[in-house]
Amino acid sequence: MTDPIAKLRTPTQRAKSDVANKLVSMFLHELSRKVRQTWPLKIESDEYAQFVRSTFGDYCPYCRCDLTIAETVVEHLDGLNRYRVGLHVPGNVLVACKKCNNEKRRDDSRKTLTLAESGWGSFLSHDGSRCEAGCKTCKYWATIWPEAADRTSRMRENVARILQFRGRFAEFRAVHSSVLDALPAWSVKLYTDCQQFAQGEIGILLNKIEKASGQEK
Repeated sequence: MTDPIAKLRTPTQRAKSDVANKLVSMFLHELSRKVRQTWPLKIESDEYAQFVRSTFGDYCPYCRCDLTIAETVVEHLDGLNRYRVGLHVPGNVLVACKKCNNEKRRDDSRKTLTLAESGWGSFLSHDGSRCEAGCKTCKYWATIWPEAADRTSRMRENVARILQFRGRFAEFRAVHSSVLDALPAWSVKLYTDCQQFAQGEIGILLNKIEKASGQEK
């Protein structure tokens, strides 16, 4: 049984983490700008849109729902966080339904993945056969494709489709392989340093407030 009142503690616990996560995201976006400067294809171009549409149509790359009638979001196959260290570059940016984007965050936020090497690959591996009972992501996919064999088949098809899409971007493959080993450690350090800095600065300001309050008295 969950304690609903316990949610009152969540904003305080998450505050420093939110700031640190934002800094990591800013770093990955800045790195993305530098990396893609000389690339011939731009994310906002009609040509890139055509690449995406020719592979996925107007369907979610994960659940294959119709994106013309679903709530949609810009999706990064490799998430822009300290563990997945994705980049905002052609080959990593798609459009997905908001439901899949939200569900995929569970895999993207894991420090270590066991089902696949990538967050998106792990997300599309929750077919109910390898996770512990009660896995929320497995339950999500069971609502999309209730029949187990059909679910596994469709997941494999979607993995193959994404790999086909990525195979078109030689620049992405080159930069991804060259930075993959180093970026997670750098991003985690940036995240930790940001939290420590924020805690230190907050402490300094609180001390100043206490002193000012004491002088006023």
